[in-house]
Amino acid sequence: MFIALRELRAAWGRFAMIGLVVALVAALVGMVSGFTIGLGNDTVSALRAMNAKSVAFADGANDFNRSTISATDVQAWHDLPDVDSTPFGITMAHGETDSGSVADLAVIGVNPEGPLTPAAEAGERLGTAPGEIVVSTKLLDEGITIGDEITVDNTDVVLRVVGTVEPTSYGHVPAAYTSLETWRTVRYGTTDLNDRQRGTAAAIAILGGNPPATVGATTVSPETTMLEAAPGYSGERLTMNSILAFLYVIAPLIVAAFFAVWILQRQGVYALQRALGVSRWSLIGATLAQATVVVGLSTIIGSAVAYGLGLLLGDAVPFDLPFASLATTTLAVIAASLVGSAVTLRWVVTADPLTMLGASR
Repeated sequence: MFIALRELRAAWGRFAMIGLVVALVAALVGMVSGFTIGLGNDTVSALRAMNAKSVAFADGANDFNRSTISATDVQAWHDLPDVDSTPFGITMAHGETDSGSVADLAVIGVNPEGPLTPAAEAGERLGTAPGEIVVSTKLLDEGITIGDEITVDNTDVVLRVVGTVEPTSYGHVPAAYTSLETWRTVRYGTTDLNDRQRGTAAAIAILGGNPPATVGATTVSPETTMLEAAPGYSGERLTMNSILAFLYVIAPLIVAAFFAVWILQRQGVYALQRALGVSRWSLIGATLAQATVVVGLSTIIGSAVAYGLGLLLGDAVPFDLPFASLATTTLAVIAASLVGSAVTLRWVVTADPLTMLGASR
């Protein structure tokens, strides 16, 4: 072990090169993880805030655009004993204020007195008055303020902003919460609803209890199905997780390549140590100690760089890297890199002490 640590000092340039590459890989893994979490939150944070255990869509539908639950089925869910459920709806809309500010809205219809209604951060809490909405604070950056009236494009629907809520979004679009009655006017594009449109919802959020598999013309699905109903959510996660998977494969290959060259260059040293009576396990421990020091320090530095870059980016891009996730990615890179270094140990244990005793002559 003493010799191994002395080698780190003597050949610091080579080990620094290995460490630099590992640090860059760790930083890239951290950045990709942050973007994965950030993009996911920017797509489904409004859905996650509902804390629903499961969701019911209309039969044959698994997204909010195609699912329409009739007033009869909404009432059937309401009448179920020992099941905590509430209807809601989500519709994308584009509107403009009298001052000329334009914004895209993910209009979420909820029961104003129900559990899905978020607490107000400023202004008033969502009420039952027609046309009232409370908007995500993200819309403040687009020029929307409390008191503005937003006219939904190509409709006679006017929405009045009465308050702001936490920065939630759906499909990368800031959320705006309103009553189910107002949401229906946005979805159908008119304030003059017919009998078929009144009382409808897009889905039923199930918050507790043991619901049946089907109720009327609706089918219960797990929470993951609700998240996957958000536009782009599944594709984004698949893409980002694929990149992460490749990085976790690349990390051990890079480390293995560097340590393979280093170990092969030192075959004579290992043979001499074996001839002096050093056990194979001692050589393995010393080699792994070198790898652990280089990989561990480099990965921690790379992860710190990724976290710092995330702070610098701020709200410019959807980036979120909690400490727990950062620690997980750091440990994962260290583990993957040590696996790569372990592959090269076979050249350590096969060092022949007879080489130093002249057997090769």
